[in-house]
Amino acid sequence: MNTIYQVQPLMLGDVATYPLASRKSKVSVTDFAKPIPSNAGISKFFDALPGILAADDLKAVLSGIQQARRNSRTILWGTGGHVIKTGLGPLMVDLMRRGFVSGIAMNGAALIHDFEIALSGQTSEDVEAGLNEGKFGMATETGLFLNQIASSAAFSGMGYGEAAGKFLAGRKLSPRNAQASVLVNAYIHRIPVTIHLAIGTDIPHMHPAADGAVLGAATHHDFRLFCGLVKEMHPGGVYLNWGSAVLLPEIFLKAVSVVRNLGVPLRPITTANFDFIQHYRPLQNVVKRPTEPSKKSGASGSKGYAITGHHEILFPLVAAALISGWPRSPSLALKKKKAASKSK
Repeated sequence: MNTIYQVQPLMLGDVATYPLASRKSKVSVTDFAKPIPSNAGISKFFDALPGILAADDLKAVLSGIQQARRNSRTILWGTGGHVIKTGLGPLMVDLMRRGFVSGIAMNGAALIHDFEIALSGQTSEDVEAGLNEGKFGMATETGLFLNQIASSAAFSGMGYGEAAGKFLAGRKLSPRNAQASVLVNAYIHRIPVTIHLAIGTDIPHMHPAADGAVLGAATHHDFRLFCGLVKEMHPGGVYLNWGSAVLLPEIFLKAVSVVRNLGVPLRPITTANFDFIQHYRPLQNVVKRPTEPSKKSGASGSKGYAITGHHEILFPLVAAALISGWPRSPSLALKKKKAASKSK
């Protein structure tokens, strides 16, 4: 022996083994992906996805949404600015018309992008190009009108989201721009939109017309309205967070606490975070904490999911699946998901 170590390698001859067939495994061929026919529609595409990891989670989220819609339960969508500026507004509008949207929560960036799209058909300025000269965020109409809308909302006692929709719906907009606007179409369909601000984070707050008091009043009204919408999620509702890493996850968590404080268990619910990076707050405040079992009863039935990917790809996939009616039997799909999770 040439080794200088005192500890010697173990001999493995006496290691106990067992038959492979007797072992519980996490993956089975029954869960594998299926070849996709050349003429397949979106339903067959989702049928072909493997029942494993994120694909299985995505199918479970879709099942939860379909179940909520069929049972007339509340389906809430939280949207950050990236969702709007990547051109997904028309898909959200279509989902509104089809009964998949009960309410929409926006941060200030989503409000700005959708407002500019409705007003002029374009948005998302080049920050670097304007920042050196102090011109970033200084578009007249965006700052002036959005601050006027906040003032009108505070004065009239309505929320910021409703006031923005009313303002845009009352103007002569390009039909193409109007069709792409979430604010306009939500107002027309009487679907509540709530706007959630942090003062100083958005470009209208830099303008001469900005008034912190009215901005605060307008967004606080919308927070209370959002609490009312979250209350309607009990039982069987859905909350989907798209692209807000901090603000909307914090708003959702506080709304959950308010609702439960007022005696509504808010169980079972389905939550999901869709983003191209999974951040701490959405994972904790959307996916995990609101769906944990009750410490008193131990019961929950709630599930939270984290789906990672680009919004401009995932959102159209989700919309296409929902519109196609996939899955045809969401309750069965959810039962299979729960059974699989117990066996793992």
